[in-house]
Amino acid sequence: MLEPTSLSLLPSLLAIALALYSKNVILSLFSGVVLGVLFLNDFAIIDSLNALFILFSSLMQEAWILKTLVFVVLAGSVMALIEKSGGVSGFVDFVLTRHSFVKSERSALMLSYILGIIIFIETSITALVSGAVGKPLCDKYKIPHEKLAFVCDSTSAPIGSLIVLNGYGALLLGLITTQISLGYIEQDATQMLINSLKYNFYAMFALAVTFIFIYFGVNIGPMKNVSYKSQMQARENTNVKSMYLMLLPVSMMVILVFVFLYITGDGEILKGSGSSSIFYTMLTTTLFTLAYYVGSKNMSFFTWGKTAYSGAKSFIPITFILVFAFAMGNVTGELKTGIYLSTLASENVSVYFLAGIIFLLSSVISFSTGTSWGTFSIMIPIAVPMAVGMDANIALCLGAVISGGIFGDHCSPISDTTIISSMASDCEVISHVKTQLPYALISGSLAFVMFIAFALLG
Repeated sequence: MLEPTSLSLLPSLLAIALALYSKNVILSLFSGVVLGVLFLNDFAIIDSLNALFILFSSLMQEAWILKTLVFVVLAGSVMALIEKSGGVSGFVDFVLTRHSFVKSERSALMLSYILGIIIFIETSITALVSGAVGKPLCDKYKIPHEKLAFVCDSTSAPIGSLIVLNGYGALLLGLITTQISLGYIEQDATQMLINSLKYNFYAMFALAVTFIFIYFGVNIGPMKNVSYKSQMQARENTNVKSMYLMLLPVSMMVILVFVFLYITGDGEILKGSGSSSIFYTMLTTTLFTLAYYVGSKNMSFFTWGKTAYSGAKSFIPITFILVFAFAMGNVTGELKTGIYLSTLASENVSVYFLAGIIFLLSSVISFSTGTSWGTFSIMIPIAVPMAVGMDANIALCLGAVISGGIFGDHCSPISDTTIISSMASDCEVISHVKTQLPYALISGSLAFVMFIAFALLG
């Protein structure tokens, strides 16, 4: 397919429609890739099968892709090991009984908020650690667990999408690199990502609104009616472990990312390799837990291996999403889907509303599918060529995709971060979604206004 036509939209539309219907992102992305390859090969079955094989083979030969996939698996292992070690219970004991850092509802929720800001490496780890630390504090001060779930959810994905020294950064860099290879972007991928983060308005507003909610006790909508439900009496910790079992691995993850960015960038952090840095960080942290936990007799080598394997296994589905996401980006690029949309949009949509429309569309896809990762993979290959074709601000449009993906994910009841935040806070998912939604809508509305405003300001 040499010239972009309306048919170039079908693979993306298929992926979106299937995601809306089945809620299965892997199936949706794969189906979109297959249809796109069929179009590119004029529906010749043998040629299409061969092209599919070549596409996925080439992806798996890319070093940065392999590093990203291994990072995701190792993140699952480290998360499971930290939970198994008992370090979380030691940290709670430290702030709750040994030192009076927490004295009220505000300080209890603020501690979880601060932890959510500091631990930006992986959204699931952020929510789990914040929830695990906050639950006993909520029980002591009779704080509704819906409030804790809101704090956990509102710091996990938003902070992870702003400080992208994590899986978000790896995915976004990969998708932006694909657009560079296709000739749509001339700027360095890392610099383009940094520029786009300045326009991640939803994440910024979400963090600000959450802070205001905690500090001033602003309860709106269903949050006004929630009350503390007596949980089963907390089990007395007869075997409190050291809080350093949690703090040391988490601190290593935060610090080592910067160290490896400095090393891979030859002394310049901003020029470092994001995929290499997060890979080496998680690999080093995993080996550290082996030496620390087994060496201190916190767990046996067999228990360490079994826990690491179980955690890695639970993250395997995410690796499939990543592979199909990268493939989808390549296919839509070759089909010139974005060019067609930009031509269509330039005739019907003002450039001043382009970023706002991209934000809304990304929000709908992310809400419906429950994943920001899948949304990025679908929307970035479309948004970038549209911005180029309409001579719009590429960074602003990328920021709109990122913001929309996080906004929809934040509101969605089928989002992994929504479910994990509810689980970590011991709160029902639907109750969490209902109480969080008004705050998310406020942040989303403000973000939409900012996209229009910045487009108008040029």
